[in-house]
Amino acid sequence: MRHRSLSFSSLAITTLSALVATSAQGGFTGVCPDGSMFIVQRREAIPCKDAKLVEPDEMPPLRPQYLPRPYAWQKFNQRNDPNNPYNLIDAGEGGLATETAAGSPGRSRPAPQAQRPPVSAPPSAPVELGFSEQEIRDLASIVGLSQQVAPAEFTRSTRDGRPGLTLRLAHSQAFEAALRATAWHGPGDGPVVLFAAEASAPEAFYANLTFVQGHVAFHPDPEDPGQLGMLRGALGELAAGEALLGYAVLPDRVDLSRPLDIYWNDQRLATTLRP
Repeated sequence: MRHRSLSFSSLAITTLSALVATSAQGGFTGVCPDGSMFIVQRREAIPCKDAKLVEPDEMPPLRPQYLPRPYAWQKFNQRNDPNNPYNLIDAGEGGLATETAAGSPGRSRPAPQAQRPPVSAPPSAPVELGFSEQEIRDLASIVGLSQQVAPAEFTRSTRDGRPGLTLRLAHSQAFEAALRATAWHGPGDGPVVLFAAEASAPEAFYANLTFVQGHVAFHPDPEDPGQLGMLRGALGELAAGEALLGYAVLPDRVDLSRPLDIYWNDQRLATTLRP
């Protein structure tokens, strides 16, 4: 895989260049009578009666209580909530089964519970793509330098208000080309976004990312290297000072030269990664 002739250290200029056109995107955007909004592919999927349809860029201002929350983040919290009775049953903490024995109709007794591991997002280990340590360090530098041209940064503080974790995202045209040439799993034809996470205090990072543009909403699967992969580090608990570097392959209908909404957990930012 050393046939690649790339110089990542010189990519600060080419990182955010070259516009690409995308095909017209179909779908329906609108607002329901209760104030909630929807984005669906088919008219019959509109979730309410008397909906008012509008173009995505003409959506009226929404009050905070009506803002959409990333579905993937809601599902992640649901699966990992220790107070959710559904999870307590899986963990063997209180499931009851009704068993009717001869002569004891309707008698209930605790059912034996299988001991299962805690529910959590699967940690994604680094995939081998043939990049050297220096190239990976250069890629991390590109993510940082790109913030001066196309800022896309999230921050999360600890419960006591101290700096916790910083997440930055960027596009590198050269890395995108190199990934297509070397990835054994063969990512799709969409643009590739790099992300770098750095923990200032012990934190967990599971790459709960959702990318939204027009009628397209995409949540990459951390188990599929063709959608999301790690170049340095692994998803899960991070020690103070630990840094991760990874990538996400977006659908080909996403155009990074146009505004893009990015959700991380319950945070959102609007950016243009290739201005």
